[in-house]
Amino acid sequence: MLKLLKSLFGEPVNYKELLETGAVVIDVRTPSEFKAGHLKSSENIPLNTLEMKLEKIKNKEVILVCKSGARAARAKSILKQNDIVAHNAGAWQNLSSFE
Repeated sequence: MLKLLKSLFGEPVNYKELLETGAVVIDVRTPSEFKAGHLKSSENIPLNTLEMKLEKIKNKEVILVCKSGARAARAKSILKQNDIVAHNAGAWQNLSSFE
């Protein structure tokens, strides 16, 4: 059963460790959503501008956040297509305990 779950959802991600080793947090919400609340360590790159900013995050491990995880999932797909390692952490509040 555990093997099946891992194949469906992947290995659990240790976000704390990723942050400690230099991963960058990209918040793909709109600028107004970002302004209303965000992680201090995050950078706002709205989903609709992500493809234009790939050079900025190339060669970095990326943790993606948004409001619920849906936009972060789309962003992860874009980054994966461009050979950028990315993790979907879901809602930005999920990482608030690491700041």
